[in-house]
Formats: sequence, structure tokens, C-alpha cells
Amino acid sequence: MTRTLIVDDEPLARRELQRLLRAHPDVNVVGEAATIDDAELRISELSPDLLLLDIQMPGGTGFDLLERLLDPPRVIFTTAYDEHAVHAFEVNALDYLLKPVDPRRLAGALSRLGGLKGAAPDSALAPRQGASSPGPRSDTLERLFVRDGERCWFVPLAEVRLLESEGNYTRLFWKDERPFLGRSLVALEQRLPPSRFFRANRRHIIALDFVAKVEMGAAGRLDVTLRGGPTVEVSRRQARLFRQAMNV
Repeated sequence: MTRTLIVDDEPLARRELQRLLRAHPDVNVVGEAATIDDAELRISELSPDLLLLDIQMPGGTGFDLLERLLDPPRVIFTTAYDEHAVHAFEVNALDYLLKPVDPRRLAGALSRLGGLKGAAPDSALAPRQGASSPGPRSDTLERLFVRDGERCWFVPLAEVRLLESEGNYTRLFWKDERPFLGRSLVALEQRLPPSRFFRANRRHIIALDFVAKVEMGAAGRLDVTLRGGPTVEVSRRQARLFRQAMNV
């Protein structure tokens, strides 16, 4: 059962989505929200797997809402503003549905969400762990929403090789991109799985799965080269713990 939250400032639009979703018994609408502030609160309370998300709303856009969330749910955009279509696809959402929503397009979008009847399994789109019942979400991150200028992405945490502190922001090293995330490295560290990420020094957290080479550095430090770059220094204080984590 896919727990779904409808986020739209128009009551008629929310009712129409409720009606269309009745044709999909594996979709459980757990709530509605009319503003991004309300939506942020409802997401925290209800832990939905999926958002049906309008873009233009009072108090901010759907993109503003996603930027507030750490580890956001899956998203299908539903909006009357087609000028946002390209932007939405840059966000790599499940789909972009223009109002009035076509039932066939909605069905197609839902079929791309793993876990629904008739949908092919896809680990990248599967419902989040523990999502079948309400309650707090998992303590560890699965994905991040990142906005860099006009480009936006849902970044799978498994593809992030390095997090670098830049004051109150964090730079992600992901594929060939180096976007900033509007959260501190300390805040992110509390939600990173310790079996996969390691604090190398004050400014860097490295993904252990991306370690390509380890060399002795100066004064007991280690130089760790990541697949795709760069090379990061592991402080002398952390070097022993790193050897234990990597069995070296």
C-alpha cells in the first residue's frame, strides 16, 4: 500500500485527485495539504511514500517544499502551469501531470512507482522502509533533494561519494555535479548510515564504497582517493578508526 499525500491549494483539484485515485486500490491517500507549510507538517506526521504535488501555491512553490525536506518522498507533479514542465523533469520526478489530470497519465505515473500492483520491481522507486504504517521515518537518509540554480535533482545517497562542509552549507560530490545543499555537514552527519559514511576530518565525510586507494600521508595521516575524485586527507585522530572501518 502506497501512502500518498495530496498537496494542492485548490479544494476542487484535491477532490478530483481523490476521485481518480479510487481506481488504484494500492494507493492509500493519508491526507491533504493546501500550503507548503501545512504540507511540511503533514509529511512529518504521516510519513507518506508519495506526494501528488502542485507547483504554484500560497507561500511558495512545490520546489520550495522539497528543498525543506531531508529525504523527501517520491513526487508526481500535478499543475496547470506547463511552463514548469521542463523544470519538473530536471527534478527527475516520477511524472508531470497537467491539469485537468488525465486518468491514463496518472495510471502511467503510478505504474512507475515500485510496489503497486502490476508494477515492475525497481529498487530506486520502491516505497521507503517502514512506510506501510504511519509513524516516524527511518533515521537514515535514502535520497536528498538538491537545487542548484534552475536545476534540481533527487540525489540517491548511494551515489554520493563525498560531502564537504562550506560553512552552513554542504557541497555534494555526485557524478560530475558539485551542488550545494542548504544544510550543515553536522546536521547531515546525524542522518548518514555510519556503515557507509566516514568522517575523515572537520570538513569532509567520505563514502566508504567509493574508496579507490589509501596511502600513508604525513604525521600519521592517510590520503584516501575516491573513485571519480578527489583525494581526501584522513586526520591522524581518525586514521585508526578508518583502518578499522576498511579492515586495513
